[in-house]
Amino acid sequence: MDVVFADDQMRARTGHAAHNLAVLRHITLNLIRLDPTPRKGGIKARRLIAATSDSYRAQLLELT
Repeated sequence: MDVVFADDQMRARTGHAAHNLAVLRHITLNLIRLDPTPRKGGIKARRLIAATSDSYRAQLLELT
């Protein structure tokens, strides 16, 4: 998780923010891992693609 999401550099340390963001990161990581479409690159590259491509993000969330 630290390699993909850079957890050590996160600034959310008050209240429940750190836990809530960790849950969201786990969900995101699982969605990217379960992607059936073969793509080049690792999880970090797929995360970048999902951040920049609306169609890929919709495909991951099964909105299309």
